Amino acid sequence: MGGALIRPPVAELLFRLYDRPLHPELFDAVAARAVARDGAQLTVRLTRTGHALSWSRGRTHVEEVITTAAAELPGAGLWLTKRFDGSQSRRVELPGARYQVSAQVEVLAPEQFVHVHAELLADGARKGLVFHCRENNRVGLSPLGAVIAEALPRALSVHAFHTFPDEFAVVKTQSLIEYAD
Repeated sequence: MGGALIRPPVAELLFRLYDRPLHPELFDAVAARAVARDGAQLTVRLTRTGHALSWSRGRTHVEEVITTAAAELPGAGLWLTKRFDGSQSRRVELPGARYQVSAQVEVLAPEQFVHVHAELLADGARKGLVFHCRENNRVGLSPLGAVIAEALPRALSVHAFHTFPDEFAVVKTQSLIEYAD
C-alpha cells in the first residue's frame, strides 16, 4: 500500500451503495483499517478515487464506494448510484439496516482550501484513518483522504473527506447506518 495518489477529476466520481460485500481486490487501497464492535464489523479502505466502506452485522451488509464510472464493479446488489454534483441526501431501507447518506462537493477559494486541507489532515490523524500522498510535497498540496467513524447506540456514523487540490475541491460524505432489528 502507498505510492503516489493520482485523483481523477471530481466530475468522474460515482457514489455507489451495495447490500452485499465486494471483494477487496476490486479496489486499489492505499490504507485500510478494520474494527469490530457490538457484533458488527467495519472495514474502511481509502482508495485512489475515494473510499470503500464495508459494514456487516449478521446477514446484513452495507458497502459504500466512491469510485469512477470506469471501475468494473458488479451490478448485483447495487441499490444506489449517484454522481457528485452539489449537495444531496438519500435514505435507503436495506434488509436489517436503515442507511442514510449526505454527500456534497465543496469548491473553495485557494486560501480556504489550504486551511481546510490542514484541518482534515490533523483531524483524520487524530480521530480516524487518513492517507496523505507526498506529505512533504514542496510544489503544492497533495490529495488526502480521511475517514472518521463513530459508534453510536445501535448505529454507526461515518464522515469521509477527500481532497482534490487541482480543483480546490473537497468531496464529503456523512453516512449513518442504523440497526433495524
